[in-house]
Amino acid sequence: MAAIDLNCDLGESFGAYKIGMDSEVLPYITSANVACGFHAGDPLVMDRTVALCSEHRIHVGAHPGFPDLIGFGRRNMVVTPDEAKAYIVYQIGALKGFCDARGLRLNHVKPHGALYNMAGKDLALARAIAAGIQAVDKSLVLLALSGSQMIEAAKEIGLPYASEVFADRAYQSDGSLVPRSQAGAMIEDEDEAVARVIRMAKDGKVTAVDGTEIDIQADSVCVHGDGVKALAFVQKISQELVRAGVEIRAF
Repeated sequence: MAAIDLNCDLGESFGAYKIGMDSEVLPYITSANVACGFHAGDPLVMDRTVALCSEHRIHVGAHPGFPDLIGFGRRNMVVTPDEAKAYIVYQIGALKGFCDARGLRLNHVKPHGALYNMAGKDLALARAIAAGIQAVDKSLVLLALSGSQMIEAAKEIGLPYASEVFADRAYQSDGSLVPRSQAGAMIEDEDEAVARVIRMAKDGKVTAVDGTEIDIQADSVCVHGDGVKALAFVQKISQELVRAGVEIRAF
């Protein structure tokens, strides 16, 4: 029986600004990637999000990004491998503190935004991320784009990893995501998103924007919690996966 984890990026509110529908989405997912204060989130939001995850028995992961609140971590930055590693260690440590305080185990790490996309193609950056994770806790799982350089970096050092696919993002022929700045980057039709996820989970295939068929490993599927249709997406995807004979369980 095919199985897949359903994850969502959460805890991205900051101060007086509310982003996403965290409490509404949580009952439908199995893993949460919690912002660590660099691209979004703040100490109170981090603590509240960890508490919500504990209440719903959701696996908690750190969601570290570039130090870019204004750009929501979606702008490319030039950083050295040492800087990238330090960013990862710092942010994991912050979230792990809140997990420890509530007796909850930190399960995984999923880089955010531009850091995620850049490391998907840049092996040196990917290695820095993997090394940062391993330096904090060798048992933490790196959640990263299927077929990306981050997966290769994890394999090199024996770091546990899980391959991620996206319900609401279009793919390029090389397996990378279509940049958000381009038309068609986001998939807004619920039925299309559901059909793609089921095919990725059961057949390990996805169709790129140019019609290319891509092999893909679907250990976990992401639905963005800040999307206009985030709640509708996650509800329908969870229902239809079960209906299609795909078990939803945390990796």
